[in-house]
Amino acid sequence: MTYSQEVEHMCCVAKGPNHGPAPIPEEGKWIQAKEIKDISGLTHGVGWCAPQQGTCKLTLNVKEGVIQECLVETIGCSGMTHSAAMASEILPGKTILEALNTDLVCDAINTAMRELFLQIVYGRTQSAFSEGGLMVGAGLEDLGKGLRSQVGTLYGTKAKGTRYLELTEGYITRMALDKDNQVIGYEYVHMGKFMEQVKKGVDANEALKAVTGTYGRFKPEQGAVKYIDPRKE
Repeated sequence: MTYSQEVEHMCCVAKGPNHGPAPIPEEGKWIQAKEIKDISGLTHGVGWCAPQQGTCKLTLNVKEGVIQECLVETIGCSGMTHSAAMASEILPGKTILEALNTDLVCDAINTAMRELFLQIVYGRTQSAFSEGGLMVGAGLEDLGKGLRSQVGTLYGTKAKGTRYLELTEGYITRMALDKDNQVIGYEYVHMGKFMEQVKKGVDANEALKAVTGTYGRFKPEQGAVKYIDPRKE
């Protein structure tokens, strides 16, 4: 190590107290993190690309500095889905420092990784106060039945009003309107359950009936006077 001439001519002053880093909460413990292997936790975060065309929700489960599990969910850009496929293969097995400095193919995923890194190393994880943290596999719990992301897709114009396309319950097939043309309910198909039925050999039409449900005041006796297909009408 090379020192400047000014430093070379300085006298030595002894360092007194050495407090170390402030402890952070990690999986039910307080840890003074000094190395990457000191970091553990499960958390979620979001990232966005430069033109803000798409976004990514990233979930990481980190044990002793190494990513053991990741869930990559993207929306808004067709290319991001393929980037997510690569990122899901790249991330597990890397330390969070390696992952921060790895090209995860898409700006939104890279940004999500940056935001998660900050949360994790500062102890702001979802599992900060959960003793022992969460098991590997906990990241799938966000997806629910059929392992599909919780997606909300809705569209509206001043001229024609709102159109419900997809909500947590599933793919919207019909919207129910009252006498004032206000939305009071909808019919949906749970796509995750539908695909499970089809894979089991159930006839597609029968499977569709089995996984179709309604929400709100959808029936005529509940005030519905008109039904529209949000993709056609």
